[in-house]
Amino acid sequence: MAKKSAQLSTRTIPMDIGISEKDRAAIAQGLSRLLADTYTLYLTTHNFHWNVTGPMFNSLHAMFMAQYTELWNAVDPMAERIRALGHVAPGSYAQYAKLSSLPDAPAEPPKAMEMVRILAQGHEAVARTARSLFPLVDKANDEPTADVLVQRLSVHEQTAWMLRSLLED
Repeated sequence: MAKKSAQLSTRTIPMDIGISEKDRAAIAQGLSRLLADTYTLYLTTHNFHWNVTGPMFNSLHAMFMAQYTELWNAVDPMAERIRALGHVAPGSYAQYAKLSSLPDAPAEPPKAMEMVRILAQGHEAVARTARSLFPLVDKANDEPTADVLVQRLSVHEQTAWMLRSLLED
């Protein structure tokens, strides 16, 4: 899916943290996409937690709750890193819809195993978004953002693996 751009606002107070304004803007834009992906996946996961049914209800309901709680706790550090880079973090559904590479949750809740498949693909997509930022972050020597990305990649890759494992026969 093509990345959509959204205007980022900048601070009016000059700042010099050793990363150029151009690099800070590009990193903030990338983090905004990651934030949008994460929030979209959070909302889909919470939706599935509410609406899962079937023989695996108890285990999936609990697993989805653990996953949406982890995703919810992840959005704040990303938004605060965007702010530390001197930009405004996106925070509306309209902005997230423009920035996210993930589709919205289905209008009708799918069957339980389809929920698992959708979430596995969502975690893989968020991992791709996070991984795509490394060249820019490395070039700018932005270790705090790299730390955020490494943490997110670890969670998304492990969660995707666990979800894919449920889909095996």
